[in-house]
Amino acid sequence: MPLHQELSVFGAVATLWVVATILPGLDFLMVARLAMTRGRIPALFAAFGVSIGVALWGLAGFFGISFLFAASPWLFFLLRIAGGGYLLWLGIKLIIASCKPAPVSPSLPAKLTHSKHAFRTGLLTNLANPKAPIFVSSLFAATLPQHAPTSLGLGCVSIMFVIALIWFPMVALLFSHRYFSDFLTRNAKYIDRIAGVAFALLGIRMATES
Repeated sequence: MPLHQELSVFGAVATLWVVATILPGLDFLMVARLAMTRGRIPALFAAFGVSIGVALWGLAGFFGISFLFAASPWLFFLLRIAGGGYLLWLGIKLIIASCKPAPVSPSLPAKLTHSKHAFRTGLLTNLANPKAPIFVSSLFAATLPQHAPTSLGLGCVSIMFVIALIWFPMVALLFSHRYFSDFLTRNAKYIDRIAGVAFALLGIRMATES
């Protein structure tokens, strides 16, 4: 494929993915909540987890997960139920956690465990959205030429990953700023409750919508 065509594809994918990424959604809510209530480091771990999830969905979309779902619609149904169930569980967990007093000074091992948990939470939150493979597949269908070479697809996935890796850490740094944390730390339990209700409702909607 000529270089100018590859650059055109990369530009189209980058433009569409930037718009899709900066729109507030589950990933934004998760990273922002962690930054405001748990601090910068856990939020950055969650941001990296989200970015890894983006890369995985990008690879799955390029290598034809949409055809798998089309051939076996029950797989999409199971993924939607699993994703909705995870979000519901996460929401209930946040609500329960908001009713407990926050630890005053967690030990170093607790911080390390929390960071690992934050990465896992960010990754699973991104992977729990069953609409992600549909959107990614549609994005590639609209931008990639037929029989696109593997190198072109991997280049597009890399662009998606880099955009996520830039945006979500920016969200983590912004919402962990002292201007936000000084005010929001005092209201951490309310933030957890609001986020928990939002995740639970989204999980119920995701698992029950047709």
